[in-house]
Amino acid sequence: MVIQLGVSIALILGVTWLARQLALGTDVRLRSEDEARALARAAVCGFEPTELALDRAGIGALLRDAQGRMMLLRRHGAQFAARLLDNHADTRLDRNFLTVGTGERFYAPITLDLGDQAQVWAASLRRLSN
Repeated sequence: MVIQLGVSIALILGVTWLARQLALGTDVRLRSEDEARALARAAVCGFEPTELALDRAGIGALLRDAQGRMMLLRRHGAQFAARLLDNHADTRLDRNFLTVGTGERFYAPITLDLGDQAQVWAASLRRLSN
């Protein structure tokens, strides 16, 4: 019984050490506009961001390309996921905060703190068909 307890504790400590070495469970955030642009390019072939609004906390971003396509980039687990937006049905503006959703079940809406840019991006999203 004591041996089993000792082995269990050793295994727990080993898994904890391994998780720290692999940086699992770290707080993933966008650190710059360049990083957001690179993630958007990698997510959708041919998407070249011309404008972007980065959330103040770095949890997401809205991007637009020269063709007028809009992309939502948001934290999804320990990585970032991107979706092209095709309507504004799940969009809500509250002062400096813009809540954006895609309508996908596993891609929950996100509230971005865009500061003064929130109203501008909300107006852009309204131009998308519903």
